Amino acid sequence: MATRIGVDIGGTFTDLVYYDDDTGETVEGKVPTVPHAPEEGVIAAVRDFVPSQVIARSQFFLHGTTVGLNALLERRGAKVGMINTKGFRDVLEIRRGDRAEMYNLFWKQPAPLVPRHLRLEIDERVLADGTVLRPLDDTAVPEIVARFQAEGVDSIAVALLNAFANGEHEARIEELLREAGFKGAISLSHRVSGEYREYERFSTTAIDAFVRKRMSSYLERLQNGLRDLGFTGRCLIARSGAGSMTFAEAGERPFETIMSGPVGGAQGGSEVARALKIDALITADVGGTSFDTALILDGEAKVLFEGHVAGMPVQTSWVDVRSIGAGGGSIAHRDIGGLMQVGPRSAGAVPGPACYGKGGVDATTTDAAAHLGMLGPGNLASGIDLDFDKAAEAIAAIGGEIGQDVDATAIGIMRIASSSMANAMREITVEQGLDPRGMALLPFGGAGPMFATLLADELQIGRIVVPPLAGNFSAWGLLGADMRQSAARTRILPLDDDSLAEVQQILDALFETLDARSDADADTLVHRARLDLRYVGQEHGPSILVPTDGRTLAADATEIRRLFDEVYIRTFGSTMEFPVEIVSARATNEVPLPRRSQRLRPGDARPEASWEAHSFERGVRTVFRVLDRSVVTVPVDGPVILTESTTTLYVDAGWTVAPGKNGELVLYRKES
Repeated sequence: MATRIGVDIGGTFTDLVYYDDDTGETVEGKVPTVPHAPEEGVIAAVRDFVPSQVIARSQFFLHGTTVGLNALLERRGAKVGMINTKGFRDVLEIRRGDRAEMYNLFWKQPAPLVPRHLRLEIDERVLADGTVLRPLDDTAVPEIVARFQAEGVDSIAVALLNAFANGEHEARIEELLREAGFKGAISLSHRVSGEYREYERFSTTAIDAFVRKRMSSYLERLQNGLRDLGFTGRCLIARSGAGSMTFAEAGERPFETIMSGPVGGAQGGSEVARALKIDALITADVGGTSFDTALILDGEAKVLFEGHVAGMPVQTSWVDVRSIGAGGGSIAHRDIGGLMQVGPRSAGAVPGPACYGKGGVDATTTDAAAHLGMLGPGNLASGIDLDFDKAAEAIAAIGGEIGQDVDATAIGIMRIASSSMANAMREITVEQGLDPRGMALLPFGGAGPMFATLLADELQIGRIVVPPLAGNFSAWGLLGADMRQSAARTRILPLDDDSLAEVQQILDALFETLDARSDADADTLVHRARLDLRYVGQEHGPSILVPTDGRTLAADATEIRRLFDEVYIRTFGSTMEFPVEIVSARATNEVPLPRRSQRLRPGDARPEASWEAHSFERGVRTVFRVLDRSVVTVPVDGPVILTESTTTLYVDAGWTVAPGKNGELVLYRKES
């Protein structure tokens, strides 16, 4: 057990949950995000909701942030210079031969993160097996440094061909850059990624160099602010591929934290699925600015080993979370064809939805929900009391543009937003050959429970699970993010016992690399190994978790082939009669955090009330009961609105809500 604080930064609100080890209590809080200085919102949340004595004895601070992601989306990062093998200067620009939008005649690939005049060549050549074909030209580096300094470059990415197989030339270039007087950050591709595919590795190295300064300075400011409040424990940040890492390591490997923000909800969803023994669960995290969804199968979120941000690949582990610009602050507007659209532009934290009374004038989904009565009397977190008149004014403005009255426009806004969210959920279910109708829906985030029955109707889902602390659930999920480090190395070999002996040597070297990066006690480490496998002749294949005894492989080639066949048939429906080969070996060190129970601090339940709201099931306004979530101890039929400190659950007619065994609420369709 350990007292810990979790904070997740969203586009509109910054969410906090702390777990008090002494009392077993879990407490939540929500403050507006500070877009220009997000660490200020984090510090404010800790100061406002965590007692000073709890801060002083807390052992862990766990954080989810989109600072690195926003730096890439906004193209606000370091000025990067890149050094490439002679003849491979344009890898970042040539990319791959495919098109992200195949049928869009006007699609243009995004500009490379490093412009061509800042991508310089150096004479050297290493072959794919690590053999040096042409030695490094040491004499070229001083001139390269001089050109970079003249251009104002403050970060350098070194990405040489086949450096994954032999990184000696890159390491030597780093030495020469320092000798020539370069003081900025240096990212070496073989340290960033030990895998093949030069475009993906070059892109990841450029991203690492681009966000490193911004991320490290942000984490330093945040850590200093926490120390000023009296926190003396360990500061951890969520990794894109689940788990967490120290602030210090994140400053050195910022590319691993690009999707730090949305991961907390997927981790929390995995815990819920395991606790309730739900085989298939879809998460629906609706915040103020974005909608994030992930698929949880057999208690685990799907992890990929490459992601994409703003059209650029990132070669690192990556929880498969799909995000779109749809949330409580998404703005309704008329498109060029005269139709109403919702998002991706958001009112954000400032000025926020019109009904917040902070200067916003554009109609958002929150305004539509407020006008339709879905938020009840409208006493929200952070002391926000909804202004229904301003919501109606904002909706009337867009309604006038499309020729609809206020009610019809508000209903349209909610329908369009929920349809966009459902389409994102279909990407991870229907488009993967999976039927969502037999799955459970897990809605959370400030606006997730408000959309719950709308999303379930879109996907014909009959079971909804609303977790405790639903409004701050991503922050709760962070509290269980075990410390994790991983490394990979490409070595293409046939799958046989002789090759496994070589793979074991690779794993030994990878674990040694991870040990050098870790400050954890060796006795606390849990070692895991994966092998990327494929049929000979294929380009891609699944990654298989293989049995280990400590750091040693505990399966022969026959057993690993059996595991491969099981995963392949589960994924693709059949197997093939071809030999299998090993592509990459992956090593992971994990330090499990102490487990935690969950006991919510009892609060004053609001008295029951009645409220008129629109029923999408009935198509008219009707009277909803308004209850505090804590009083639901027996099944309650909709229409009903359940309120809690950081979110509102809208239960339409035709649904029943009942208490679960672990503090969750379960919604199911009433039998007709």
